[in-house]
Formats: sequence, C-alpha cells, structure tokens
Amino acid sequence: MKDSLKEFIDKHRLEFDHQEPSDSVWNKIKPNLPAKSISLWNNVILWRVAAMLFLGLSSYLFVSNISTKPSKETAKLQGEFSDLESFYSEQIAEKVEFINNIQNFNEVEAFAQDLEKLEAMYFVLREQMKANPTEKVKDALILNLLVRIDLLNQQIESLEDSRKEKSEPVSASV
Repeated sequence: MKDSLKEFIDKHRLEFDHQEPSDSVWNKIKPNLPAKSISLWNNVILWRVAAMLFLGLSSYLFVSNISTKPSKETAKLQGEFSDLESFYSEQIAEKVEFINNIQNFNEVEAFAQDLEKLEAMYFVLREQMKANPTEKVKDALILNLLVRIDLLNQQIESLEDSRKEKSEPVSASV
C-alpha cells in the first residue's frame, strides 16, 4: 500500500506542484507553528551567570595571597598585558560607539547591566594585576575583555537582526 502510494506520488509530482493553496489555508496553519526558539548565546540569564562567575573569580584572586614573582617576570607580564589591553580596549570602544549610534535605549537595559558588571570585575582584576601580577590574573583579564567583546558582538548582531526584521516586508506565500 505504501509503495503504491509513493509510486503514484512520484509519477504525478508535477500535477501536485502546479497549484498553490489559498491564503485562508496559510492563516489556519500559521497559529499552529511552534514559536521561534531563542539562541543560548542571546540568553540574558547565561550572561548574568557568566558575570557572577567572573565576579567570584576576581574576588578569589583579590583575596588569596598568591606568591609574588621576581620583578623581571612582573614587568614582562605587565608589558604583555598592556599591549593586549590597549588592543582589546580599542575594539570594545569601537563596538560600544557603534551600538550607541544605532540602539534604542529602552530595549537593551539587561545588556547594559551585564556590560557594567563585566567592567566592574575588570577593574577589580586590574587592581589585582597591579598589586600582585600573575599569569592567572592576566588570563582572567584577557578573558574578561574577550567576553565583553563577544557580548558586544552579540548585541550588534541582535540590533542588526531587528533592523532587518523591521525593513523586510511580510510575505504570505507557502
């Protein structure tokens, strides 16, 4: 039974495809479609958890007394970090300026809070780097900068998607 139905459909494929259903059919189907899924990377809760983890890590590094290294290694770590910091800070400043030029301030409150938390953690880590420079602190600072850049990239992508949705006309074809 199934094979004969399949053969019939295969033989008469063009006869099925030449007609289109009416708009009323689409209007009946549309409410039953599943809702648009939200990407894990655009989840505000995920970013808040990440911010809390960074706060915990920075607090741990600030409170714990990690043995100090000789001054040559200290100078080397601070020099390496200085170059990386200027590079990433420049990228962050460009992205923030771009977002500020195109965003609607009412719709990105959670984004701004997450960015402020990451900046606060960054300053705590930076003070730790000045007081007791270690490879772990440098890595935590770089990770913080990378997370902020990623968050900004996601916000830019979200804003561009919303701009595309507003500019694209809605079509009702099947």
